[in-house]
Amino acid sequence: MPSRNPKSKIQDLALPHVAALHAYTPGLQPGEPGWIKLNTNESPYPPSPRVVEALRREIGEDGASLRLYPNPASAALREAVARLHGLGADQVFIGNGADDVLNLLVRCFCAPASAAGFTLPSYSLYPVLVGIQDGRAVSLDFDRSMKLPVDAIAASAAKVFFLTSPNAPTGVGFRTADIEAILRRFHGLLVVDETYAAFAEENAAGLLPQHPTLCIVRTLSKSHCLAGMRVGYALARPEVIGLLDRVKDSYNVSRLAQAGALAALGDPDYYAALVRKIKATRDRVHGQWTTKLGWFTQPSQANFLFTEPRDRAGRTGPEVARGLYDFLYARKILVRHFGSHALTSSFLRISVGTDGAMLVLQENLEAWLKHA
Repeated sequence: MPSRNPKSKIQDLALPHVAALHAYTPGLQPGEPGWIKLNTNESPYPPSPRVVEALRREIGEDGASLRLYPNPASAALREAVARLHGLGADQVFIGNGADDVLNLLVRCFCAPASAAGFTLPSYSLYPVLVGIQDGRAVSLDFDRSMKLPVDAIAASAAKVFFLTSPNAPTGVGFRTADIEAILRRFHGLLVVDETYAAFAEENAAGLLPQHPTLCIVRTLSKSHCLAGMRVGYALARPEVIGLLDRVKDSYNVSRLAQAGALAALGDPDYYAALVRKIKATRDRVHGQWTTKLGWFTQPSQANFLFTEPRDRAGRTGPEVARGLYDFLYARKILVRHFGSHALTSSFLRISVGTDGAMLVLQENLEAWLKHA
């Protein structure tokens, strides 16, 4: 008798919810040179020179330090983040990128009987993390106005609710007063994912002392140019941090990542100048697209723009957006198209690059308009 297909047998052995899971799809990461990469919201600029110096010191002449495990609690980095926010070290958790922190929060607070909530559109990793946990999801839809549904979130029965502020993928920022209004009435843990906080007009970190059910998640990937090192953190009451410490990997942040992050936090002036530069480019390009091209572009408080392309005949829609995506891809310019949701399918999300990269992009947009 012929043996069963080995792949089918493995699928039968796997947990059913994992076998049925659709993995998160990250932005394309090209392996060859020559691309203009505006699809994953990385910083277009290098990190502080202090980061490179710190990495060299940590590696040393012979690299002997790399044979040793890192500090399991990222203790020095916790202290530095705590000082940055005026908190105690017991209110800080360090993760292998913000995604690691989000994953652990789902692990702590989500199950089939304990729902996790999030808005749509939002960061598309949230439902994947809930699915990995075999948890229950509760989603709330935005409309085109992108007005924060304060009442609906506050009334949600979710045990944990993830709110990306500013929103991804639109870049729309939310008022701290509205977030506080949710906290006064919501009975679960509100996780405000502030991945893009450095580029926003306001943030919710100042609400932590008054609201024990608030957790802030940040990353050093965007504003601190360390996407390749994977360092993120959570700010919350010690009770929340203690839960994250119970479920984390033993050595979840590498020696080099800890050293690089410490050096980055030690050079605030360098990064403040970069943020100002990126925001200036963002606002200038936003003006070009809305006035010169006549494209509806969300007012962004992040390091990207979310724009609805309009072809030379004045048409918009998913086919127009996808057509421009393909046009740019053929010219080695990468952007993002989120075609699975009605509110995002007619838009492209485009990271803010250097002024030179944005000039090349603009030239290609105008070339597309001549042919679209």
